Amino acid sequence: MQVLVTGGGGYIGSVLVPRLLKEGYRVKVLDRFFFGKETLASVSKNPKLTLIQDDTRWFDKKILKNVDVVMDLAALSNDPSGDLDPKKTLDINYKGRARVAKLSKEAGVKRYILASSCSIYGFRDGLLDEKSPINPLTTYAKANRLAEIAAKKLSNDKFTVTLLRFATVFGYSPRMRFDLAVNGMVLGFFKNKQIPIMRDGTQWRPFIHVKDVAEAYVKVIQSPKDKINGELFNVGSDDQNYQILPLAKEVADSIHIPFKKNWYGDPDTRSYKISFKKIKDTIGYTTKYTVADGAKEIYSNLQKGILIDSLKTKTVEWYKHLLESKKLSDSVVIQNKVL
Repeated sequence: MQVLVTGGGGYIGSVLVPRLLKEGYRVKVLDRFFFGKETLASVSKNPKLTLIQDDTRWFDKKILKNVDVVMDLAALSNDPSGDLDPKKTLDINYKGRARVAKLSKEAGVKRYILASSCSIYGFRDGLLDEKSPINPLTTYAKANRLAEIAAKKLSNDKFTVTLLRFATVFGYSPRMRFDLAVNGMVLGFFKNKQIPIMRDGTQWRPFIHVKDVAEAYVKVIQSPKDKINGELFNVGSDDQNYQILPLAKEVADSIHIPFKKNWYGDPDTRSYKISFKKIKDTIGYTTKYTVADGAKEIYSNLQKGILIDSLKTKTVEWYKHLLESKKLSDSVVIQNKVL
């Protein structure tokens, strides 16, 4: 089986791609590689891996030849990044992914899996499931919803479409991100002995380890199509719904540092507590890793120097740098290289 992973050099992709190769799949990665190809260095010599430097908005559809499964992850990757340039976010996160889905169906791809986000729920009280009303508050969330709609309508007996709304991801990745809640808290403790917390700390958010995200993709492609075709799944774990302040205390306890907080920003307008019952009941998916596991892993890697805080580890700051240097513009593509 051959799998195409768009955005395969990103935070999730650089964990997912080695996992797919371990399963024995042949893997094509389509990515602009804004964060470099070194994120896949551990598998770069694997003969089953092909790297393609290109853009979802204009790549040649021939790339989809002989592809069985498309995992569509390519996107500007969070709310602050999405708001840097709303038009570009809609072009990439919505129109780019709608194009990938459409071309995949035309090319005879059997399965298409869209990476979406629980941020679509915005601000809602109570425990939310896949049938709950949504409230996308940001350009990032709105683009995800539009991409979901575009992909789902293509589903039929020959083209299996699955939509995955992931919880907020944490944990170590070769393309490390310290702009994610748990990861940023660990870095704050490591550098300043304080945890940075977005006000006011009562907001709810679901969490999932990046390794569990990779396992979710494997579980989906190995599930019977009648269980996943046209289906939307929240992906995470009910016991990893946290309010932010208690989450910060758990991070501190897990790395054995006295809890000290440093408030930042305006009160968060997003708050949502999610049910993950459907994916567990439908295909038997459960998570393996806890917030404590992720925090310990990151803290240890910081201590060992395996992880180093840099501009590249803060997504929005790196995108700003690329915008200022014109490297995030819709530049000319020659021989699959961005110039």
